[in-house]
Amino acid sequence: GQVHGGLTQGIGQALLENASYDADGQLLSASYMDYTMPRADDVPSYRLMTTVTACPGNPLGMKGCGEAGAIGSPPAVINAITDAIGTNALEMPATPQAVWAALKAARPAEAAE
Repeated sequence: GQVHGGLTQGIGQALLENASYDADGQLLSASYMDYTMPRADDVPSYRLMTTVTACPGNPLGMKGCGEAGAIGSPPAVINAITDAIGTNALEMPATPQAVWAALKAARPAEAAE
């Protein structure tokens, strides 16, 4: 469950989550409805595999696991998108509008056709 939550958090950060402010600095995304926190239907089903290796740094050999998905998933998602559209000029969150704008900017001649 911790790994699933971490993956969902990371995917949400890459695709959905955005703190936005108006010109006066007032937070516009102050509720979860506006912030676009990821839900179960926003992410794929996960198939996880584990490898057990003891941590040599403590007597019980224990490690944390919840953060693992949250650390690797945002760059994995953004790298997949930028690889697919052919440009690295994309910031998080990679909303459909942001991806479309990056795609048009990367291919201005094709977009005009």
